[in-house]
Amino acid sequence: MTKNIMIVGVGGQGTLLASRILGNTLIREGFDVKVSEVHGMSQRGGSVVTYVRYGDKVYSPIIDKGDADIILAFELLEAYRALPYLKEGGKILINNQKMDPMPVITGAAIYPENIEDKISAVANATVIDALMLAKKAGTTKAVNVVLIGLMARESDIPYEKWVETVKTTVPEKFLEVNLRAFDLGYNS
Repeated sequence: MTKNIMIVGVGGQGTLLASRILGNTLIREGFDVKVSEVHGMSQRGGSVVTYVRYGDKVYSPIIDKGDADIILAFELLEAYRALPYLKEGGKILINNQKMDPMPVITGAAIYPENIEDKISAVANATVIDALMLAKKAGTTKAVNVVLIGLMARESDIPYEKWVETVKTTVPEKFLEVNLRAFDLGYNS
């Protein structure tokens, strides 16, 4: 049976490293894995979406609306936008950070209010302050690994397997802070 995970965020948040850690962990566990990265205006703070599908045999990396088992959201508005992709009974894991999109920055739109409440009313949601946990780990740039830690806790894959993948995927000079970030997410 194929499982579907969507990672959504804003350019510069580290969604691509998160998808590499996830994909590498799944490959190490013996799954066939397909990953598709969809970049909006990612270098200007636009939406970034990564589809990760895994199972015994996966033929396409694309996830259709209503098919995501898990959505890992790096930002509140991106979580809200991704909701149509969550399957019934699926889970959405959310960083409570708000990052104004370009229409809000230019004054053409207003950032929606009460997003957490709107999501929680229709989905099984876990919301954490991943930015605060990343700061506690030692860098704001580790929000992505905090969120991977949170997702790892929800998975059937043992903790040690995730840590092994973090060690082989994250560059050595950033490893210590990212291992702390992973643990903080896992234990949040």
